[in-house]
Amino acid sequence: MGIPKETVELLIKENLDHDCGGYEACVRLEAIADLPTRFGDFQAVAFWNNHDRKDHAAFVHGDIVGKEDVPVRVHSECLTGDAIGSLRCDCRDQLIEALEKIGQTDSGIVIYLRQEGRGIGFANKVRAYRLQDEGYDTVQANVMLGFKPDERDYAIAAHMLDQLHVRSIRLMTNNPQKVADLERHGVKVTGRIPLVIPPNAYNGAYLETKRKRMGHLLNVEQADDPVTDPA
Repeated sequence: MGIPKETVELLIKENLDHDCGGYEACVRLEAIADLPTRFGDFQAVAFWNNHDRKDHAAFVHGDIVGKEDVPVRVHSECLTGDAIGSLRCDCRDQLIEALEKIGQTDSGIVIYLRQEGRGIGFANKVRAYRLQDEGYDTVQANVMLGFKPDERDYAIAAHMLDQLHVRSIRLMTNNPQKVADLERHGVKVTGRIPLVIPPNAYNGAYLETKRKRMGHLLNVEQADDPVTDPA
């Protein structure tokens, strides 16, 4: 069972004249529809916002409205990995593992943000790939192109969770900065669920850069951690 029909109708109705209040990114829930997938029965929830003027998506399994400790994956778009199956990153593997895990639970959400290439866009991501081909790591490549190592922002994700009336989450991530940024935007994060993918022949250096230079927690043996656990 997903979000009940009557609740869906209420969510849509309350967004017809949505007032964002103090949010820096005004996010509006636009539509909800059933979405059967190979990972289980989900509902697709479409959002629009006035910050980047893009559509963003939440894929909801079960009834998450008003719930606490909801497993949530906040996934940034990766065209090369998610759609094409690139081996240069672990994005597709993390997305699939999150969908599989959530599909096996009572409820959960995968939020899909249009933040390609850690927020630098597809063309700049390919430029960064070219620099990596010349021997620079992902952090160096972004900086050489005039960007921060990670340009992503999670204000939109926070507002999406608010629109779905999710009270607290257990975040599926290896990135402590993502936890901190969501909390900065008002999300109550009660725990962290690791999504550690073993390296392949092409992405070992990429994963090592995330671990050493960006602080990602990438020990394969990790169990579920409370968000306060510094390990």
